Amino acid sequence: MKLYDVYPLFDVEIVKGRGCYVYDSQGTEYLDLYGGHAVISVGHSHPHYVEALTRQAQQLVFYSNSVVNPLQRELAARLGAACGYDDYQLFLVNSGAEANENAMKLASFHTGKKRVVAFDKAFHGRTSLAVEATDNPKIKAPVNINGDVTFVPLNDIEAVAAEIDKGDVAAVIIEGIQGVGGINIPSDQFMRQLRELTARAGVVLIADEIQSGYGRTGKFFAHQWSGIKPDLITVAKGICNGYPMAGLIIGPQFKPFYGELGTTFGGNHLGCAGAIAVLEIFEKEHLVDNARIVGEHLLERLKTVPGIKSVRGRGLMIGLEFDYPVKELRSRLISEQHVFTGASGQNMIRLLPPLVLTIAQADEFVARLQAALGVVA
Repeated sequence: MKLYDVYPLFDVEIVKGRGCYVYDSQGTEYLDLYGGHAVISVGHSHPHYVEALTRQAQQLVFYSNSVVNPLQRELAARLGAACGYDDYQLFLVNSGAEANENAMKLASFHTGKKRVVAFDKAFHGRTSLAVEATDNPKIKAPVNINGDVTFVPLNDIEAVAAEIDKGDVAAVIIEGIQGVGGINIPSDQFMRQLRELTARAGVVLIADEIQSGYGRTGKFFAHQWSGIKPDLITVAKGICNGYPMAGLIIGPQFKPFYGELGTTFGGNHLGCAGAIAVLEIFEKEHLVDNARIVGEHLLERLKTVPGIKSVRGRGLMIGLEFDYPVKELRSRLISEQHVFTGASGQNMIRLLPPLVLTIAQADEFVARLQAALGVVA
């Protein structure tokens, strides 16, 4: 059997990681400014994280959600305290797409309506059809996201209002910052208007914080820059530093009923132990503050580099836009400068480093980027 190869691959095999560095099979060290799609939050192979996973694996990796799991309750309490949503509820799943599907499903159950409003260039995951191929009306909400999603321009409150006025909208879903779509930031004013509009109309507001959350922008969630509180918040990626885990943070107005949502592996013992360790590291090492401080420094440094069309972002979620496709530049950064970066579309390099990035490492990246661009420092 061979792999079903759907990924364009760089010719490098990463076998080890430490902090903000990864190492290939030949022993070459690379500065990691991408964190495996924003997944690595507390750094590669953080000792406390490794110890927590090891200890839990020696005790119990998994048992069903039909029994009490005190680690889930501990994680919920710690996460509520860390992000300021201690009166909300936590439902644990396995991936960001699963979290978003459950959020839209829950909004549809809650309102009895079918339609979802999303935004141009949005990215919320890759799944949608599993429940449509399931013959069980108890778990089928009215929503069918293949036919009932309407896209409107980001930061256009009148366009959102026009859709909500039609009376059939269950939810509006918005990323804290659009990542795959190009590091597009909803304005704070727009977020406040959106919260007011949806609350007034009885429409569920879903904040997709899968990439922009967990401290990445310098607040625990990107939407907190605007001071709003959504009804539902989805998290994944940085929640467990590489172990597959995601969650749905649910407002207190939602009352669960048995069978409404479900998952086999979500909230398993090993994942919960890792996620608790992540939050302990966040607190001890002040990683949300670090993301803000180092991110502000890196943004200012990047704005001085010749050859970049524009620089935008918040904290350690940064986009570098160029006048040309960046595939070759990313290849040079890997092969010549030994730096990993991501991309958004053809013309943008996307930076999502571990939140333990230091100012010295940020400066090191800028120097390597300048070398790849042929800029004299």
